[in-house]
Amino acid sequence: MTDVRRREFITLLGGAAVAWPLAARAQQSAMPVIGFIDPLSLETTRDKVAAFNRGLAEAGYIEGRNVAIEYRWAEGQNDRLPGLAADLIRRAVAVIATPGSTTATLAAKAATETIPIVFVTGGDPVDLGLVRSLKRPGGNLTGVSFLSTEVVALELLHELVPAATLVAALVNPTNVVNAEVHKREIQDSARVLGLRSLILNASTPSDIDAAFATLVQERVGALMISTDSFFTAQRDQIIALAARHAVPTIAQFREFTAAGGLMAYGSSIIDAWHLAGSYTGRILKGEKPSDLPVQQSTKVEFFLNLKTARALGLTVPIPLLGRADEVIE
Repeated sequence: MTDVRRREFITLLGGAAVAWPLAARAQQSAMPVIGFIDPLSLETTRDKVAAFNRGLAEAGYIEGRNVAIEYRWAEGQNDRLPGLAADLIRRAVAVIATPGSTTATLAAKAATETIPIVFVTGGDPVDLGLVRSLKRPGGNLTGVSFLSTEVVALELLHELVPAATLVAALVNPTNVVNAEVHKREIQDSARVLGLRSLILNASTPSDIDAAFATLVQERVGALMISTDSFFTAQRDQIIALAARHAVPTIAQFREFTAAGGLMAYGSSIIDAWHLAGSYTGRILKGEKPSDLPVQQSTKVEFFLNLKTARALGLTVPIPLLGRADEVIE
């Protein structure tokens, strides 16, 4: 090879070496980015994140291949949520997903009126101020709503503990709108069944200790745990106190019974996160959240921990066992 041709070849190689990383960077920057906010941690939500990604994949998006996800975890500290939302706004993400809690959704809603937000909520999205209507959300938010399951959950608890005429509900007062919705639904449900109800507030671990002290003092026969990420984070504390004070307790999700809680009844959280992933993908494809009706997760599940029931001295009626989607022994 002549000196001239050698210099041309080296120049060509040098240009290619520069072009390759530039092309890679251009491809990477073209990849849409989803901002994901959750009040807990990956360790506590891994199966739900997998469901979200399955829904996303059905819409044609695979994390790391043609979409990136920027995760932000509050690690059980709700006061961090506004800062995490602001960080994603600065990141200029294409869409924000907040399937983990209404609190995270409200933080994102306060931070932007333009970036689409996909939520999952156990309350009425209209009452919560998230959308104008279920069929036509109208703004930059849409998502998935759970069925209201308080009446049936209380019926199941009453069937297992028929002698309990006074039932209590644990709610988080710092989650103001959500707490008010749950209070109203639980009180209405108790009246339907002819029961008396007691609302107990808790937003710190010491509040939970105090709530159980009140349960014992008032001789409450059974306890309902309202849906809230704080109670999910404090699940082990609640289960331990319920066992220590022999209080039959029902929550909404399977994780409660799997960890030793007595009962859980509610909409399938896995199904809801899956639907949220699908909606996120549709928005990435160009659909507007204002045109996507709020979906309702209609799949409900009932879980019963038979070992815990025995430890509480409860005899589980055969019909109740037969209705359980899963009996944990």
